[in-house]
Parts: sequence; structure tokens; C-alpha cells
Amino acid sequence: MKITGLIAEYNPFHNGHAYHLQNSRRLTGADYTVVVMSGDFVQRGAPAVTDKYTRTRMALENGADLVLELPVRCALGSAEFFAAGGIALLDSLGVIDYVAFGSECGDAAVLLAIAKMLGRESREYKDVLRREISRGLSFPAAREQALSSVFPEKAREIQEVFSSPNNILGIEYCRALLRFGSSIRPCTFPRLESDYHQTTLTENFSSASALRRCLKEGDLAKIPSQMPASSWKLLAQAHEMGETANSNDYSLLLKYRLMAETARSLTGYLDVTEDLANRILSQLNRLNSFEEFAALLKTRQMTYTRICRVLFHILLDIPGYSLTDQPQQTAPYARILGFRREAAPLLHEIKKKSAIPLISKVAAADSLLSSPGRAMLEEDLRCANLYDSVLAIKNRRPFLHEASRPPVII
Repeated sequence: MKITGLIAEYNPFHNGHAYHLQNSRRLTGADYTVVVMSGDFVQRGAPAVTDKYTRTRMALENGADLVLELPVRCALGSAEFFAAGGIALLDSLGVIDYVAFGSECGDAAVLLAIAKMLGRESREYKDVLRREISRGLSFPAAREQALSSVFPEKAREIQEVFSSPNNILGIEYCRALLRFGSSIRPCTFPRLESDYHQTTLTENFSSASALRRCLKEGDLAKIPSQMPASSWKLLAQAHEMGETANSNDYSLLLKYRLMAETARSLTGYLDVTEDLANRILSQLNRLNSFEEFAALLKTRQMTYTRICRVLFHILLDIPGYSLTDQPQQTAPYARILGFRREAAPLLHEIKKKSAIPLISKVAAADSLLSSPGRAMLEEDLRCANLYDSVLAIKNRRPFLHEASRPPVII
């Protein structure tokens, strides 16, 4: 049995994601594909456009065999934390042969080589990194400069690779594989047509960012050609029922939360520096909407996306934490969001070999988890309950407690 893992958000699921699933299976010869997917909050620092169960169904109807939830603290982390969480979960299952991902580079050997360079972190590298950050560069730009300085013969290749976001994420996947000493092999292939951040539509393979923009602006007629028919049906239904979310739905919640904070308490949250804490409090009276406030706090050193992540770390009460060399500590459980009935042999194999509990019912989780694992699951449940509460109030419908939600089975 050959099994390939993917780490994704599907926010929402589009033609490029369908290609990714199909190509991953073809290139690796996989019998089954396991997707680790962000839950109700995603890496760009925002609520997912539709809930995780809707997105899980989209994935299962288009080639995924099993969908597991990436813990929210990893899903809302920087590329390093996002990748580490996904790889840790896949590695702990004990059955994954490959992790497959799209990249602009399309060459896993190149990404793995750069990951190894970063892993050395020589004194020269640290000195240059510190110097470039002090000059006002963002961390990603400073890291690129530092690496090019230490490996001048590779400078051009490093600059080309670091210029694209999916290459950077691919490097982080490789770094996580090395950190955990994983036997999983990376497999990458070129992305089709659209850039990750591109907000304009292309002929067939537009980015999720472009589709979210169309959805936000009510320009729905352009979306169906960019998604598998089954995914568009689910998205259109969610939109018609008002079951789509955006960051501004959380504006008042954020302001209330920040009103109770001090500069000292803010630095206890993931990614919050002392300077940012002071800036947040000094501008608090100007918070009218989440997105406007994030734009107001943006600086040359801190991108808009990083600010959005920080604000959701505060809002969702996600504390700072460190990555470990033990994947079971980074991802202490695997919570099932959905699976295909034909994947029963896959589930049986995971249950035999997994180093972490496989959770299908929240009620049964307490006896399976250690204290840190229970705390992380409670964090996931609390954040999911907030997501549904916002939509329930917005649409005047009953609230659905996360613990009562069964996995999607098709």
C-alpha cells in the first residue's frame, strides 16, 4: 500500500487543487491520499471562507481519501509553523510514503538543498540575518539576504527560489522533514497558471485569492468555470445561505479582546513583539474594522498577512510556543474531518501504525490524550465554536457545537 500526504487549505477548493490531487496520486503511484487541512481559520490570518466540513466534502468528492484537521495554532502560524504542523501529523501516522505539493520551482532536490543550508544556521548567517532585520527588512527578505551571503555561489538560485511563496512553503516542508528525521519523501511539481497571491482570474486555474475576491464582490458568474462542479455547488449553496465568513465579521470581537489587554500581556501571544504590542494599543481607538486595522498596523518589517495572523492569535487566545524535534508533541492527535468509505483499508493501516491517537468522536478523545494534547484539542474546539457562533448570529440560526459534528463520510 502506497500512501501520499498533502497539506492544504482548500479555501475554497478549485481546479488547481483538483489537479494537485490527481497529479500527486499519478506521480507517486499512490493507492490512497491523506489530506491534512486547515480547519476554520487559515494561514493568511483569516476565517476560512466556508466551514471545514464543507471544504472537506469538496476534497473527498474530488479525489481525497481521508481528511484530517491541522490544529488551529499550526494552521494560523507562519510558513514554518504551518509546515511543521502538517509534516508532524503526517509523519506520526506511520504510513505516509510521500508528501506532495505544488511549487513554482518544481524541483524537490533544489528545495531540499536550500532547507539543508538553512538548517546549518552558522554564526555568519545569524549575524547577517540580524543586521538585515535591523536595517528594516522583513524576516523573509532578511533570511534570503543572509543565505545568499553565506552561499554566494548559490545566490542567484536562492533569490529565484525565495521570490515565490509556494517555494518558501516547500522549503519549510523539507526543513520539517529534516527536523523530525522523517522517512517521508518530498515530491513537488510546477503550479499551473495562477500565482498564489494573484487576485485576477485566469482562464481555468485561478488562485483561491481571486475566487474569494469574486465572492466578496458578489461577482459569482465568473467562479463556476474555476472550480469542479461539485465544489461550486457547495460554495454557491453556502453563499446563498449566508454561510460564508470574512475577517470583518470579527471586528467587534477583536476590539473587545484588545480592550482587556496590556502591552505586557500582548507579548504572550504567538508572534507579538513588544513594538507591535505598543502599536496595537496606541491605534486601538481607530479600530473600525478588522481589515482596516490590520492595514493600519502594517509596516515595512511586518507584512499585512503577518499582522492578520497576529490579530487572530490574540483574538483566539493562542499563546506563543516553540517547535520541538518530536512530531508527536507538535501534532499530538489526528482528528478525522472526513473519509471515503472505500478508504477503510487505509484507516485500518493507520490505526495499526500511528504514533498518535486517531480521533473520530470528540467524546472519546479525553481518555486517548495526554494533558497537552487535551489542551490543544480544547483550543481547536473553542475556535471552531467561535467560528460557528459568528455565522449563527449573523444568520439567526441555531448554533452547532463542534463536539456534536460527525465526520463527513461519502
